[in-house]
Amino acid sequence: MTDVPADGLGLEGVLEALLFLSSEPVGADALCSATGCESDAVLRALERLREYYEFERRGLVLRELGGGWAISSHPDAEPAARRLFARPRTPPLTAAQSETLSIVAYLQPVSRPEIARIRGVNAESAAATLLERGLIEEAGRSQFGAVLYRTTDLFLRLFGLVSLAELPDASEFEATPQLAEELRTRLLRAGDARSGVA
Repeated sequence: MTDVPADGLGLEGVLEALLFLSSEPVGADALCSATGCESDAVLRALERLREYYEFERRGLVLRELGGGWAISSHPDAEPAARRLFARPRTPPLTAAQSETLSIVAYLQPVSRPEIARIRGVNAESAAATLLERGLIEEAGRSQFGAVLYRTTDLFLRLFGLVSLAELPDASEFEATPQLAEELRTRLLRAGDARSGVA
């Protein structure tokens, strides 16, 4: 056993990382085993870490709980934390909303009538929900006066994209032959309507 881990981070830094990664309090024996350090060295480092959090008035505290050690939020942050996490969770997108969002993402700017033609059903409700959630936004009007939609920065963040150029290539989409033909027909009809072909 050693007194300081050999990785250069220092025992306090390693302990902080281990406690951050653990969802449950971690006992001193487990911390000794993980770090390869003696018990008294681990306990001294934990005490220094606790003092550091207190002295620096950090938003985190180190506590000894349930036979182990844990990093948790400072009690003074509780009111703000309750407000943050009391927000209702956003339900997942429905199939209709997902289809509508996909059409907007790949064809933007695109109008609601075009979305309805591609989907084969009314897109009003789905588009309204996507607008409300901030995933799409208005992007002007078509030559016929219909509102055009495009995706937002929130869409990019939620889907982990830097830009729309990172959207998967639609040509790589693998669908059943029946679905592929149905989609192809819808897209051709939408393309014809967009270009003014009767």
